[in-house]
Amino acid sequence: MGEKVVAGGFDLSDRQRYRRKHHECLEGLARLLKEKRFDRPKNLMGLEIELNLAGADGMPRMMNAQVLERIASQDFQTELGMFNLEVNIVPHRLGGRVFDQLAEELRTGLAYAHRKAGEVDAGIVMIGILPTLSRNDLVSANLSHVDRYLLLNDQMRAARGEDFTLDIEGVERLTCTSTSIAPEAACTSVQLHLQVTPGRFADVWNAAQAVAALQIAVGANSPFLFGRELWRESRPPLFQQATDTRPPELQAQGVRPRTWFGERWVESAYDLFEENLRYFPALLPICDEEDPLRALDDGGVPSLKEMVLHNGTVYRWNRPVYGVADGMPHLRVENRVLPAGPTVTDVIANAAFYYGMVRALAEDSRPVWSRLPFADAAANFDTACRHGIDAELRWPRRGRAGGLATVPAVTLVREELLPLAAAGLDAWGIEPADRDYYLGVIEERCRRRVNGASWQVDTYHRALEAGLERDVALAATTRRYAELMREGEPVHTWPAGLPTLARTTAGRG
Repeated sequence: MGEKVVAGGFDLSDRQRYRRKHHECLEGLARLLKEKRFDRPKNLMGLEIELNLAGADGMPRMMNAQVLERIASQDFQTELGMFNLEVNIVPHRLGGRVFDQLAEELRTGLAYAHRKAGEVDAGIVMIGILPTLSRNDLVSANLSHVDRYLLLNDQMRAARGEDFTLDIEGVERLTCTSTSIAPEAACTSVQLHLQVTPGRFADVWNAAQAVAALQIAVGANSPFLFGRELWRESRPPLFQQATDTRPPELQAQGVRPRTWFGERWVESAYDLFEENLRYFPALLPICDEEDPLRALDDGGVPSLKEMVLHNGTVYRWNRPVYGVADGMPHLRVENRVLPAGPTVTDVIANAAFYYGMVRALAEDSRPVWSRLPFADAAANFDTACRHGIDAELRWPRRGRAGGLATVPAVTLVREELLPLAAAGLDAWGIEPADRDYYLGVIEERCRRRVNGASWQVDTYHRALEAGLERDVALAATTRRYAELMREGEPVHTWPAGLPTLARTTAGRG
């Protein structure tokens, strides 16, 4: 979706031509896979973080164009909402001190962006959903003025044929409608890329799907939306509903949503790209001039633009990515599970945990996906989003007895997955001191049962108990979160509550 898209209408012939081109792209992908034309493994990882803009009062600021103009760096780009930015870190080779290098680059880049945002009375906040967002903030007038976002909004609205409905029942229930996809902009995520060979793709993708629930359990950071306390990680239900092009009748028929976990383990990257074409109508049927099969016949490498563009409008939590760099095609697994924040240290710890787990599980002689039904992996993801660090998940028993057991996520992480992640990081060649430090952050979150979501909820409820009104408590929680985020200590060390309230309460005593 980073490609430039020019706004305009589409007719029936556009869609028919696009479908034909998409089929040719799939045939081209199959040939590339059969001919083993893909780049050799380079152990490359990439990192993107979506960010919020908020003022000193904790309220959103709709000014990403002004902030980006001041930042003046290609590392920072627009995102869907005017209160969003995205920072992209150039690919790094997994190994050595890469996590400390990434942390330093992120701290430097985010501090610079925050200073520049301060010139227009805004600031950078890394958080899954900004608690102070209101329904009036998430309207089409606040979509970034970028053709691809405006066109995508128009096409999704036309496909649905009626308002989008949000109905999320968690601790509290939120029900409302929207005339646009703008509520999707509330979701700010971390995206982790891993370049893989075609032969390893399925194992890595399946492993990533199996552990998505564990990522959410330890990393949840999105408990509020529109003043309501919902799921501990409310991004997935919000994203699914805000992009749902199915009217109720199609939902009742079992038509798949464009944002989904998936429905099966795969054997090849081809499986996922083929599903995209089979299940999902094109939203942006824009055809490229390239003939992918002729390019292959001529010994070239096709860009497969139609397949790539369509893939960007199917929102899998682990997405396949096809790209061409330096004339060589490559495949990546893009992990889109994690919310942004709370701190750079937390983001890097989440990344270390993910890359370690995926490496170890993908190379296991008894792969977890051969012992965990896909339906249980999907149910685990839903459970982790609802309950966060307190989730209990279904997981294969160790040993020969086999079967599944229901285990607290924190127990599963501490006793089984952290040792696996450590072994995976060793296999990547990560410096042991960095391995121990960043996995230690995950260990402490589990030991204390604290992550970004639990801290936000605890602090918010303490503010309510001290007599603050709901909106005032959410704004105060957001300001305190931003303050601690910039201090940079990982979230499990953050004191709960608001210092000013604590002092006031103590004075009254």
